Amino acid sequence: MTSLSVTLNNGVSMPLLGIGTWKAGPGEVEAALEHALVKTGIRHVDGATIYRNEQEVGEGIRRALASGAVKREDLFITTKVWPSYWNRVEESLDNSLRDLGLDYVDLLLVHWPLGFNPHGNDEFTPKLDNGEFDYDPKYNFKENWAQFEAVYKNTNKVRSIGVSNFSIPNLEKLLADATVVPVINQVEGHPLLPQRELEKYCKEKGIVIEAWRPLAALSPLLFENPDIVRIAAKHNVPVGTILISWHLAEGRSVIPKSVKTSRIDSNAIYAPLDKQDLADIDNLHKTVGIKRFGPSPFGNGHVHFEDWD
Repeated sequence: MTSLSVTLNNGVSMPLLGIGTWKAGPGEVEAALEHALVKTGIRHVDGATIYRNEQEVGEGIRRALASGAVKREDLFITTKVWPSYWNRVEESLDNSLRDLGLDYVDLLLVHWPLGFNPHGNDEFTPKLDNGEFDYDPKYNFKENWAQFEAVYKNTNKVRSIGVSNFSIPNLEKLLADATVVPVINQVEGHPLLPQRELEKYCKEKGIVIEAWRPLAALSPLLFENPDIVRIAAKHNVPVGTILISWHLAEGRSVIPKSVKTSRIDSNAIYAPLDKQDLADIDNLHKTVGIKRFGPSPFGNGHVHFEDWD
């Protein structure tokens, strides 16, 4: 189990390796978290309101704490504010704290750089009659982030604030008025979408990149790639371990999701990749022959996608 960590721009320490909880259902998420925290030694849990499982995530955390193997102060817990709550940030946070059974979270993220109609026909995915998302025309970065800054500065409910799925133009808009720089930008990241331009920009601003979907949804473009398979065989570990270790070796946080104990264990192994390993993985996106990986669920302009050679 790797113990790699990073000091965020506000001085808070965060374990680079976490466990994701998206699409982890009742029963399985509690057991997965208990195993990850107690047996595997993972200390970083990533969740969100929209995952609709925060009560179960909280139960998994409580089981781990009850075991005596981990203390709350050892854990780094993340939740996110969904676009329907863009102008009700503290309300969303309070709902998450209630469901998680916690007094505070370590990181609160803007889930997407947009706002949905808070009075639409659905709490989380309001739609218009034509089936398109019902966006809130009053949404703006300044007000949204100001509410994040308020809960960070004026309450004891959150230790850090950050963003998710922000492009460079979106970050520039936010930073133009921000008094607190986000500690994290959580984006899709894997060798097919290395996000180099975005990563460079974030480093200049003191923002850590955190990768979701690090296994590219188990894409055969990665899991059957000869270079990745060769590197995995060289280190005698699964391909997934190599993809996660690539992020860790380059200083990015990574939050693979699994409810299978064997995969949770292998995800937590750190393979000491050498310079040639890293170079081969870094260059992979230049040779696979595709331009983009995956659409934004909310249309163009909201998520940064690189053009590939």
